[in-house]
Amino acid sequence: MPTTPEMSMDMTTVGDSGLLDTLQHEVAVFARRAEQTRLGGVGQVRNSMDRAAYLLLNRLDKEGPMGVKALAASMGIDSSTVTRQVAPLVDTGLVKRTSHPEDGRAVVLQLSPRGLSRLEEVRSSRRQLMAELTQDWEPAERETFCALLTRFNSALSARMAVPPGSDTAPAS
Repeated sequence: MPTTPEMSMDMTTVGDSGLLDTLQHEVAVFARRAEQTRLGGVGQVRNSMDRAAYLLLNRLDKEGPMGVKALAASMGIDSSTVTRQVAPLVDTGLVKRTSHPEDGRAVVLQLSPRGLSRLEEVRSSRRQLMAELTQDWEPAERETFCALLTRFNSALSARMAVPPGSDTAPAS
């Protein structure tokens, strides 16, 4: 049975508003801290790649070459946003624009060797930061945190996929 956001909220807030207040506050603090540091890593690489560039390069690395529309759809953003965010990556040689093999009019975006090298450098720096931030955590705590954060991000993505004014919440 579909539920409205209001119904879901009623079910989760009964006797739970303090916990939800803490959760929303901690998410807000996390968002601020993440933006302040850009979770950029450590050393010289720290703060050296913005979030949009990192996410675009990472997506191209994981999913391979693709067109602007496909990249935008896979990231849940507008094609014009991808075009705007990709332009400096092309200008700096991190992403290559090529013609689609079957339709020469279409553009395919591909991570360049330089882009892959730069992405690996940033990933390594960010891994080191994550290791430092969680150095006193047990491996199981890291796994649980990662699983819950992934689940939370998936719920946010699903929520964003619901058209404005829709009365139904996405199935979980």
